[in-house]
Amino acid sequence: MDKEKQEHKQFLEQQLEWCKKQDRILEVIEMKLNEMKKIAQSTLEHELTEIEIERLNSRLKELKSEVYFLENQLYTVVH
Repeated sequence: MDKEKQEHKQFLEQQLEWCKKQDRILEVIEMKLNEMKKIAQSTLEHELTEIEIERLNSRLKELKSEVYFLENQLYTVVH
């Protein structure tokens, strides 16, 4: 394989790895969003105490922070 084809192959392999990483990040984000949805649905279906509400709000804030962190990882620059 000549040098140009080898470089192109290497570039495409790097792009593939980048896409795989992005896919893994999106899968984790989806899991966290699903957990947030389940919490929200659960609160509609049950009478909760103040302590339970505070605990669930705390968990929602934690998940939101984790999702923002993961979203920032999606916007890395690839050359």
